[in-house]
Amino acid sequence: MSLGVTQHVFDELRERGHEGLWFGSDPESGLRTIIGIHSTVLGPSLGGTRIRPYASDDEALFDVLRLSRGMTFKAAAAGLPLGGGKAVIIADPERDKTPELLKAYGRAVDRLGGAYVTAEDVGSTVADMTVVASVTKHVSGLPIESGGSGDPSPATAHGVLASIRATSEFLWGTSDISGRVVAVQGVGKVGAVLAELLADIGCKLVIADVSASSVEKVEAVTGARVVGVDEILFEKCDILAPCALGAVFDEISVPRLDCTAVVGSANNMLLTSEDANRLASADITYVPDFVANAGGIINIVEEFHPDGYSWDRALVSLQKIHDTTRRVLEEAAGSGRGTLDAAVFLAESRLRSGLVGV
Repeated sequence: MSLGVTQHVFDELRERGHEGLWFGSDPESGLRTIIGIHSTVLGPSLGGTRIRPYASDDEALFDVLRLSRGMTFKAAAAGLPLGGGKAVIIADPERDKTPELLKAYGRAVDRLGGAYVTAEDVGSTVADMTVVASVTKHVSGLPIESGGSGDPSPATAHGVLASIRATSEFLWGTSDISGRVVAVQGVGKVGAVLAELLADIGCKLVIADVSASSVEKVEAVTGARVVGVDEILFEKCDILAPCALGAVFDEISVPRLDCTAVVGSANNMLLTSEDANRLASADITYVPDFVANAGGIINIVEEFHPDGYSWDRALVSLQKIHDTTRRVLEEAAGSGRGTLDAAVFLAESRLRSGLVGV
């Protein structure tokens, strides 16, 4: 990024396979947004709205490019009739987020005519999406009482649990993970639910988060052991579940890991694709994040069912993540590919064929 992505934006789009990139501005509300559409081959591009006070426009653009591409693979690997997109709003969600800014953002989304469908993400909420929906219909993840699927975090957590069970079957021959040690990095909206689900089935938990209040709540409910945020990745455990921000695995961190498998909800947890090979060389089974964390997008698809949204039906659909995880792990083992390559191959084969769920 030292040369500045904005100086070479078309090269970046071509290299990553993006269909388009849109910049939106509204001086009155202070809106500065970037919307990236990676693919609409399988359906409209879906992706959340990340609101962060990025240090630079280049950093914001880099987030859009990598996250929208990840959404394409997530939807395709899960066999969903959706493409991949992502949006960022360059702002402090605690200080700058106003109804006027969200409406201005909604108008920017609306101008794309449905090619991009937005949802909540880091820094945005279901309530924010309700404000956005007042000016555009191209919004998902609205409150259940408004016909939407609500907060996707529980669905994401249930999907990660399904992926952990599949990984356990592959590694240890059983889906029973009671007694297994799971280290959860980040106990925010997804990590907290995942920790509770794991505790309920008898897992031994180690947790960490930058928010002391979040840690206290989860510790009280689950009895988890608390460690520092600088220690959690390197705890001895069976499963390491990163559920915070990405890029936590690199040439420095991987050699220090003491886990058997990595299965979590964090997007883009590898700094580079080469880090997947580093994990494999360390004999650590890595479930690609876009496979394990597809629960949110699977949950959103249930909004479009003719009978309307149903959590019970969504729970059944979330078990697809178990099957996809097993398919990826077995393909990797049988072909000699890494798990990341196997997951990308699955997603790209569906994109090439234009078919879903095959």
